[in-house]
Amino acid sequence: MRDADRPIAAVVLAAGKGTRMKSQRHKVLHEIGGKPMIDHLLGQVERLGADRTVVIVGEGREQVESHLAGRATFAVQDQQLGTGHAVMQARDALTGFAGDVLVMFGDVPFVRAETMGAMLDRLHQDDAPAVVVLGFKPWDPLQYGRVIAEDGRIVKMVEFKDATPEERECPLCNSGLMAVRGDILFKLLGEVKNDNAQGEFYLPDVVNVAIASDIPTAVVVTQDPDEVAGINSRAELADAEARFQQARRAEAMANGATLAAPETVFFSHDTVLGQDVLVEQNVVFGPGVTVADNVRIRAFSHLEGATLHEGVEIGPYARLRPGAVLEANSKVGNFVEMKNATLGEGAKANHLTYLGDATVGANANIGAGTITCNYDGYFKHQTVIGPGAFIGSNSALIAPVRIGADAIVAAGSAVSRDVSDGELRMVRAEQLVKPGWADRFHDAMKKKEQAKNNG
Repeated sequence: MRDADRPIAAVVLAAGKGTRMKSQRHKVLHEIGGKPMIDHLLGQVERLGADRTVVIVGEGREQVESHLAGRATFAVQDQQLGTGHAVMQARDALTGFAGDVLVMFGDVPFVRAETMGAMLDRLHQDDAPAVVVLGFKPWDPLQYGRVIAEDGRIVKMVEFKDATPEERECPLCNSGLMAVRGDILFKLLGEVKNDNAQGEFYLPDVVNVAIASDIPTAVVVTQDPDEVAGINSRAELADAEARFQQARRAEAMANGATLAAPETVFFSHDTVLGQDVLVEQNVVFGPGVTVADNVRIRAFSHLEGATLHEGVEIGPYARLRPGAVLEANSKVGNFVEMKNATLGEGAKANHLTYLGDATVGANANIGAGTITCNYDGYFKHQTVIGPGAFIGSNSALIAPVRIGADAIVAAGSAVSRDVSDGELRMVRAEQLVKPGWADRFHDAMKKKEQAKNNG
């Protein structure tokens, strides 16, 4: 088994042009579950406890370097001369490093830390292979490179274009991922040639170089081919998203949540659901959502950056934006939007309401059509509504403003000054009554209409 104190370095290849994505965004920054694909991979590298992470960048490097600033060292591959050439660019960053090196791909995001650990463990078994390749057996081998092995020891690595018909019959394919002893990696890479169909320096050829020198190599096989699936196009990105969502739905239900129509619920990478949560159909969780136990999220709701405490109910058609907090047993109903606002324990906003930059006290009632007017065109301002307050329908609360405890704001009011505790505030124009005016108006308009039709 691997020495737990032996240092680990991860070399992540992210220098490809990604032309099939047809995007101005770098390929590895496209998101799965609201998180860039390279972050999925680096999260597992961090779980493993890697001491160094070197990301190989090329075209579009500024985007990757900006995104990963402070989290990795960068090495540049100016010319696209193959995967072996890409890894060679990490030599300076790993000068003096004598631990184990994992070689990963930034567009292969779902490799688990446990799989990486298995590769490293295999490096330190009794036969002490210098290189361990991660193999897999896809349903359709297509044009993957093949790993020719006997009893776990590699006999030959061959790219599909260079394989014989007999070698192409081998079901064990090369994922491209490998673990290599740091003290031999760059020596092996230095002996790799580019005399192949593509004229490139293939990383897998380090295995063949080792074999030619009687240095043992080995293969570890993942049981989940999806773990090593690469993403090179929008269609493959959609497939990866679908696999991610399927896994998250299964995890949520296994942990005690009910999904009324699982295939219509979409999770983010960091969504947290408690037990006995009911999620109805067509609900979307953006990043940063935490849901406590016994919450009901009704159909067609969208949540992002929101915290829901126990017993909350939202929707249908609710929208919770970043900073929305619903305290225990509070409720928002259909077509209610919250942003940077807290709804106190037991408080309700059941219909057609916008609460922005607001604090609503416990057991307050927010009537239909109420809005907090929080933005003056330059700055945001706070609205504070006290516990037990009643805000009548179609009210506009013009921030900054405070509504006291147990106060009542009459329907249709536009409130721009603070309301004291227990006070009634009514802000309406005087109603004007003109008896018979409507009848005279309709008669006049009908005569005009008739004259036009007869003309």
